Amino acid sequence: MLKRYKKDHDGSNVPVADIYFAKEHGIDSRNIDLDAVWAVRKLKQSGAEAYVVGGAVRDLLLGRKPKDFDISTSASPRQVQKIFWNARIIGKRFKLVHLVFKDKILEVSTFRSGEDGIEEGSSIYGNVEQDAKRRDFTINSLYYDPTDGQLLDFNNAMADFKKKRVRSILPLPASFSEDPVRMIRAVKYSVTTGFPLQFDVKRAIKKSANELARVSSSRLTEEVTKILSSGDSAKIISELQRFKLLVYLLPCVSVFSRLHEVYASLQVLDEQMRVLKESDEAVDEGMKGQMLVALVKPIMSVSPTELTPEESFKEIFGQVKTLISPLTPPNYDVEHAAVIILEEAGTAVPKNCLRARRPVRQPGKPGFRAKSQKHGESPRKGKKVPPTAAAAPVKSGPSSTSNKKRRRRKPKAATNAVHVKPELPASDN
Repeated sequence: MLKRYKKDHDGSNVPVADIYFAKEHGIDSRNIDLDAVWAVRKLKQSGAEAYVVGGAVRDLLLGRKPKDFDISTSASPRQVQKIFWNARIIGKRFKLVHLVFKDKILEVSTFRSGEDGIEEGSSIYGNVEQDAKRRDFTINSLYYDPTDGQLLDFNNAMADFKKKRVRSILPLPASFSEDPVRMIRAVKYSVTTGFPLQFDVKRAIKKSANELARVSSSRLTEEVTKILSSGDSAKIISELQRFKLLVYLLPCVSVFSRLHEVYASLQVLDEQMRVLKESDEAVDEGMKGQMLVALVKPIMSVSPTELTPEESFKEIFGQVKTLISPLTPPNYDVEHAAVIILEEAGTAVPKNCLRARRPVRQPGKPGFRAKSQKHGESPRKGKKVPPTAAAAPVKSGPSSTSNKKRRRRKPKAATNAVHVKPELPASDN
């Protein structure tokens, strides 16, 4: 193990991080996504610092194959966009870059200092040390360079891995007041890693639980979707109920969460999600409807047989919406959940009942490929890209050459034609 130093204000060397090598941290390079390695290498070749960060490093240290890979770099979003042909800048408050591939999206963020910038609500860029100090938990604050196998630890996170504990970097309970969703993530990380929460984290969660009431429904929906697709939803839901957080995510489910039927239904869902993870298959739109079914069916009443299929569908649809409130998943997923529940009860749902459109397949999701693009070929100048990478979508519209009608050129006048100047009428003078 080596030490990373920086110059103090008086010129003396101060240690800021521990550097671990491949033999020391034991990360299996076979679990690392090749496109992530390619992206980090290109960023480093441009002169920038770049590392794999966050949950991907946490899973690698636990011997698991990460589902998503996030990259953090010293390059600004505009600089990253100039380096990669498949880069897209997103966000207004904090700009991120998405590298769009055939079956995935790599998220690239710039090191942040955590201080307020010139623009209101913005955050100015910083160095890797500042970026590490602003993260939520130590187990998510490691920086891994897949090109040379070095692992940077700025927060003594490796000690927390050895002691198997979830420890907060930012002061508590101010961290949870700043972003209440961190309480949900703390419970989730504790279940998925098997590491218990530190006492100060538990105490801060109990003290700040009511802060979740001010979190937007879209963020709560995103977190619950991640929980249901984690493969450990039954345990996570149980722990959220124990810390009195579930009532702010799913009030109706919270009332019945201790029923054996609810826990058993989520366990069946967890088994399905584990099978998908082992086979490297992504969660499709249909599976999201199945997640809602596993969550709400045990506490639903599917009875009125005297109703028509259309009326039954509306009744079940309304029940699902009520039971998952305040979550706001797409109506397509709710309709699909209602169809599954009714079909399992022996009721066929007419097609005219389904009004929500199927979500448009986005770049980076399985099966997406531009029509005019061949596999492994960049949309720009036919450049070849890594085998697993695919190009950004080709825009189709009035400006596309495939849709533009060719105009016939007007025939030019013959070159040997003689232009005769018309004679003017004779003047009287």
